[in-house]
Amino acid sequence: MYKTAYISVLLLLFTINAFSQANQREYYQLKTYLLDTEEQEKTTDQYLGKALLPALKKLNIKNVGVFKPRTIDSLNPRSIKVLIPMKSLGDLETIEAKLQKDKVYMAAAKDFLDAPYTNPPYSRVESIILKAFVDMPKMKPSPLSGPRKDRIYELRSYESATEAKYINKVEMFNKGGEVSLFDNLGFNAVFYGEVLSGATMPNLMYMTTFENQASRDAHWKSFSDSPVWNKLKSDPNYQNNVSKNVTRFFYPTEYSDY
Repeated sequence: MYKTAYISVLLLLFTINAFSQANQREYYQLKTYLLDTEEQEKTTDQYLGKALLPALKKLNIKNVGVFKPRTIDSLNPRSIKVLIPMKSLGDLETIEAKLQKDKVYMAAAKDFLDAPYTNPPYSRVESIILKAFVDMPKMKPSPLSGPRKDRIYELRSYESATEAKYINKVEMFNKGGEVSLFDNLGFNAVFYGEVLSGATMPNLMYMTTFENQASRDAHWKSFSDSPVWNKLKSDPNYQNNVSKNVTRFFYPTEYSDY
């Protein structure tokens, strides 16, 4: 009897632990390499594809996304974005130290890391730290398989006027059902994240993915026509919680994990 009870307790603890791990919210670092020239872009591509991503995989950091703007203009400067998933914020501190101990990485990254100050590989690097939403605690790499140049990876940032309105918008995604609606309509979301550190706080960010522009437009029409969305946006509990919507379009590089 006692043995059976003991085994039942162990099974219960194991189940609780497994559930907790499955629902543990990830963290993300979204790095942007700002570039002035094609030469800088090629140098940074070489570093990311041949040095950084292989080294991160050895640290068991997988599903790293690398994206470039679909158009380059005054609103979309030449750049490369890198989305790195992390199990905890502590990874931010330890990743760099671990990379510096990796001799293979240091050799592959030498030209990038030791570039002369007169010919740097980028103009600046920006970084945003995010925590995954409750309703999507882990990243879902895009399942798309069509030509990468044709794909639309839509990155949105929703800014709010106050912290209270920001919290309200995050709740609208989770408890309100926006995340579920996007999922039901096949938006292929990669992540939804609360911005913990960034230049335009308070804000949240998320990325959805589509085979091409026509698919993207059709999906957003289905969203705007959805009875679920029209009811949700009229809910008095969720009013005036977005003061600015910044939308940018990207495509994945050939060496991106998805």
